[in-house]
Amino acid sequence: MGEATEAISYHQGFYGAAELEFRLERAEMTFYREYNLSKEPQRIDILVVVKEPDVQIENEVGKFFKQHNVIEYKSPDDGLTIDDLFKTIGYACQYKALGETVDQIPEDQITVSLFRDTYPRRLFKALEESGRTITQPYPGIYYVKGHLQFDTQIVVISQLTADRHSALRVLSNHAKEADVRRFLTESAALKKQGDRHNIDAVLQVSVQANGDLYGKIRRDDNMSPAFEELMQDVIEEKVEERVEQRVEEVRKEATLEAARKVRLEAIVSMMKNLNYTEEKAMDTLEIPAEERSMYMVWLTKI
Repeated sequence: MGEATEAISYHQGFYGAAELEFRLERAEMTFYREYNLSKEPQRIDILVVVKEPDVQIENEVGKFFKQHNVIEYKSPDDGLTIDDLFKTIGYACQYKALGETVDQIPEDQITVSLFRDTYPRRLFKALEESGRTITQPYPGIYYVKGHLQFDTQIVVISQLTADRHSALRVLSNHAKEADVRRFLTESAALKKQGDRHNIDAVLQVSVQANGDLYGKIRRDDNMSPAFEELMQDVIEEKVEERVEQRVEEVRKEATLEAARKVRLEAIVSMMKNLNYTEEKAMDTLEIPAEERSMYMVWLTKI
């Protein structure tokens, strides 16, 4: 497992993976990321609106979809509890109430989906103990029935069929080499700008979470050309971030230098026109004690 030195923005990778997951049916859907439910920071992770109600989605995850589909994603380090489930159902209720006319968004056209990398054992136990039933129509995809406001599915990403859902599976912080290689191979064939943008988003997260694994694959001569091509945008973005960071540092340094020059001029003016000592002038300007020796050196050169 790669070591992460900073927080990993798994949600950004999930947004890209979700659009890649449904790329073959993308024209039939509209994706809304972090869909705002109110002026307060209450947001649906992803809202998927199927443009025509009679469209049949072939993707295993999307077979469950109706016209309005609320998606909640939990990163590998997050839990998934019964409260998280009902919070998401609450979001769906709020979304239903946002229609411009009464019942514009029909209850029977809303679904709720929760995604998590690993099996949520406690959640499933709580659901079964409360009288709900859980079925598994496809690997990693669980339908929850009974006493819920909307049709609900829970997707366990690590259990999804490996050869069909690589974009989702590589978001794990324990990604498998076979999944990464499959994702790289499949992604190399995608050339559309939107697809490439989503691939970059997935790679940004997956590489950060699994640095050692990607380093191993990168050293493999058989995989290197495809890897380098896919990673180019990621590498360039990292370089650009470092350049922008350095530019900001230089700007701050220049601003600080200019401020110190103004303070030095003020000290000289106070000493000349008000007959202040160096210390009194620096006291007046509230110059920090740790910087005063620097000003004293500059004053000796004037």
